[in-house]
Amino acid sequence: MESDGPNEERTADGNRVLVLNPVSGSQDHVDDVVELAGEHGFEIRRTEDAGDAMRLARQAAPEADLVAAAGGDGTLNEVVNGVAAADALETTTVAVVPAGTGNNFATNIGIEGIEHAFAVVEEGRRREIDLGLANDRVFVNSCVGGVTAEASSETSSASKEELGVLAYVKETVDALGEFDALPLRVETAAGPNGERARAWEGQALFVLVGNCRRFTGARTAQAAVEDGLFEVTIVEDAPTRNLLSDAALEGLFGRESDHIVRRRAPSLAIESRRDSVEYSLDGEMLETETIELETKPSALRLVVGDAYRPDPDGDGGDVWPFA
Repeated sequence: MESDGPNEERTADGNRVLVLNPVSGSQDHVDDVVELAGEHGFEIRRTEDAGDAMRLARQAAPEADLVAAAGGDGTLNEVVNGVAAADALETTTVAVVPAGTGNNFATNIGIEGIEHAFAVVEEGRRREIDLGLANDRVFVNSCVGGVTAEASSETSSASKEELGVLAYVKETVDALGEFDALPLRVETAAGPNGERARAWEGQALFVLVGNCRRFTGARTAQAAVEDGLFEVTIVEDAPTRNLLSDAALEGLFGRESDHIVRRRAPSLAIESRRDSVEYSLDGEMLETETIELETKPSALRLVVGDAYRPDPDGDGGDVWPFA
C-alpha cells in the first residue's frame, strides 16, 4: 500500500496496556478481547466504575508505548483524556478496539472489528490526528450540544443517511416528546486561509461540532481529521415541515439551507443566553453555560486501518463551506 506521506509510520510498540470496559456494548466481547490482548502482549486493566478508564490510562501512559481502549466511543474518550492528563500524548500511541454500540470513531479510522483491531496494531499505520479541546477536556470524534445522549446513541445509520442532521431532531422529539430551543451565540474563529470570523445568534435546536465525525447525509460520515479544523453544524429552531425541506435540500445538493447553518473553523465559542447546556463529548457529558472549543492539530498519535483516509473528500475539503 502507498504511504500517505510523512505523517505515516509503521512501527512495533514495546510496553502495551489495554484498558478494558467489560460492560460496554452488548457485553459479549470480554473473552475475545482478553484472549487477543494476551496473544499480542498487552497488560489488561479493567474498569469497574465511571472514570476508571481515564484513571487507568493516566497511570499507564508514562511508561506505556501503546495504550488501547476496548469499549465504545466514551471509553476511548476517557482513555485519551487520561493520556493527555499524564502529559504523554507525544510519547504514547493510542489504539481503538471497538466493543461499544455504535463504534463510530473506529469505523472512521478503518477499524472493522475486535480481531481486525489487533491485526492493525501489528501491521497498521500510525497517524497523528487532531484533537478537540472543550474547556479543559479533550475529545476525538465530536461535541454535540442540545441533543440528548439517548437520542444520539439511538440514531440509526440508515436514518443519518436519509435525513442527515435532522435524524437527531427526529430522535430527540421521539425521546422527549418536545424540545425547547436553546438561545445561543456561536462565534467561530477565522480560518487558516484568511476566512473571516463569523458569529451566529438565535434559537438553536442543536449545535454539532465534528472533529472526525460529520453530521450530514450529503457526504461521508467522516470529517477530515488532520486539517486543524472543526466542521460546525447549527440546526436552527423551525417548524418540522421547514426542517424536512431543508434536509432534502442539504442531502441532495450539499448546500447550506435556511435553517441548517454550517461553518468550518479552528476554534469557536458557544454561549447560552439562558441556562447551562448539556454537551456530549464522544458520549461523555459536560454541562456548562459557555464552552470554548479549539483544535489541537496532530496532537494524538493513533493506530489506523488501511481504509482510513485523512481527507475523505479527496479534494482538500473545499466542499465544506467556510462562509
